[in-house]
Amino acid sequence: METQEKTERFFSIELNSKNQIKNMSMTNHGQKESTLIEGTIGSLIEATFTEGIIFEVKGTEGTLRLDLQAKEIKASTKK
Repeated sequence: METQEKTERFFSIELNSKNQIKNMSMTNHGQKESTLIEGTIGSLIEATFTEGIIFEVKGTEGTLRLDLQAKEIKASTKK
């Protein structure tokens, strides 16, 4: 049986406080202080470091950016 390759890239961001959100365009009437944002950026187009300090993942449905340098990434030793 063949395994279908996963093409959509999902993301999840969990923040302990709404104070950590710089900008968000959605209505949230919840009473809970923590915030969870989940979604998809579609199929992967490319993942690159721009300007050496921003990790950018471009998908067919959006772009995810993170202030992260390549030298900060280390390989996982977990198996």
